[in-house]
Amino acid sequence: VAALQDEKNSLMSENEIMNDRLEQLDDSLDDPNTVVAKKYFHAQLQLEQLQEENFRLEAAKDDYRVHCEDLERQLIELQHRNNELTSLAEESR
Repeated sequence: VAALQDEKNSLMSENEIMNDRLEQLDDSLDDPNTVVAKKYFHAQLQLEQLQEENFRLEAAKDDYRVHCEDLERQLIELQHRNNELTSLAEESR
């Protein structure tokens, strides 16, 4: 029992130390002058920029897909028209 109580006290002490360190890290993120905070905010800004870029590229991809579908429809129509004209040309010969 004594060994378990010692281990419990040791773990509680370690838990307090870890909580203190976590609070210090949280505080360092709140202070915009620390290196960690600057890196964090820079990474956050990069993430936002990449998300905007991704959104823009997805929109462009959708536009190109629609354009490609239109071109494919036109190609099919022109192929049918070409076949019709070819058969009419053969009939006239």
